[in-house]
Amino acid sequence: MDYKHPSQAEIKEILQNAKTIAVVGLSDKPEKTSYQVAKIMQEKGYRIIPVNPTIESALGEKAYPSLDDVPEKIDIINVFRRSIFLQDVAKDAIKTDAKVFWAQQGIFDQEVYDWLKERDFSVIMDYCIKVAYGMIQ
Repeated sequence: MDYKHPSQAEIKEILQNAKTIAVVGLSDKPEKTSYQVAKIMQEKGYRIIPVNPTIESALGEKAYPSLDDVPEKIDIINVFRRSIFLQDVAKDAIKTDAKVFWAQQGIFDQEVYDWLKERDFSVIMDYCIKVAYGMIQ
């Protein structure tokens, strides 16, 4: 099936119902886009869970090496990894209780999209979560 973004109404519902965002590839460096976007989402009231094996923490939150290691409920998996890594992240995603897989702007993989849709995920790719949040306000 060809990729298409969920409707604005669906995106609004996802963002209004979510409380926890696991950010895969979150950097602990304030100059990085992943940090800046996650910080804004944290300031908007979302709990941010850093997922990155190369850091101890980010934004005052303990980092986990992989999605498998996150001990709490995840509402949205937000991915800041290159498209070539989406398949691996998707395989980890289906082991969580999350049902939303969100790949940031510039990140897309049609096969991963199809595979996750077959597993009842809401999938958003190539779209910044911060921009989407701004659109629903």
